[in-house]
Order: sequence, then structure tokens, then C-alpha cells
Amino acid sequence: MPQRVLKFSKTMPDSSIFVHGAISADDIANAIQRLSEFQNIGAHSIFIGQVRSDAIEDQIVSAIDYAAYKEMAEQKALELISETVQTYQLNTAMVQHSLGMVKSGEICLFVLTASRHRKSSLEACAYLVERIKKELPVWGKEILEKGGHIWKKNTE
Repeated sequence: MPQRVLKFSKTMPDSSIFVHGAISADDIANAIQRLSEFQNIGAHSIFIGQVRSDAIEDQIVSAIDYAAYKEMAEQKALELISETVQTYQLNTAMVQHSLGMVKSGEICLFVLTASRHRKSSLEACAYLVERIKKELPVWGKEILEKGGHIWKKNTE
């Protein structure tokens, strides 16, 4: 079966990588269910990123407001997905990233890789997450509970 790049969106399947607000557990479950039609997949690897309530300057992060130039960021995401699918010989890969306000404890990033065997799926998922964190032009403004904000710096 030829390799495919699937995009997943809360609003319309295969329309956009980006969604407004938090990613729901239902969206994640639906993405996994969609792959059941591909019977040559033996392994799914998933990364789920959630907003932490970090302490910054004696304040707690209550949310992150994500922003991007959507067209440019989507093009970059598709390049990263396509490269990962080819490099790791995946059956498919999906990425969903939040834009707008996401509260602490809510999901902001969903990455799924699927392949015939677990090793390539696991390695590809870790690789794709790292590339997204380093290269995807999405910016996060950490909203502090007592007021104000700080632009997020990605860490490990």
C-alpha cells in the first residue's frame, strides 16, 4: 500500500492541522479509529502534549495562547510530516496542534505515527515531535493567573 500523509482536524477531517482551542479526547479517539481501515498497520505511536501550570516569576501559568501565520505553519508541518513518513517508512502520520487559548491541563498537541512495526513508529513519533517543537512557527503566550504574560520558550 502506498504511504499516505493524513491530516486531522477537529472541524473537518483532512482539512487542516490546526484547530481552535484544546484538542478533545474524542478527536484523538476518532483519529485512532480512522486507522482501523488500514489492516497493514501493526503499530501506532502517540504523543499527547498538555499545557502545564508552570510557576514563572512567582506566578502560575493558567493557559497558553497559541498563535501562528497559519498558511506558513501548515506548509511547514506538512513538510515535516512528509519527511518523517518517508524517512521512517510509515503507513501514515497525523498532527494536530492548537491555536488560540488552551487552559492548563488541556491538550494542545497530538502526534500519531503508524507503521507495520513498533520500532519505526516509536522512533518516528519522537523524531516528529522534536522537529515540531524546534521548527514549527507557532508561538505560545503563557498567560499568568495574576495577570500578564510571558512568551513561551520551548524546552525538552
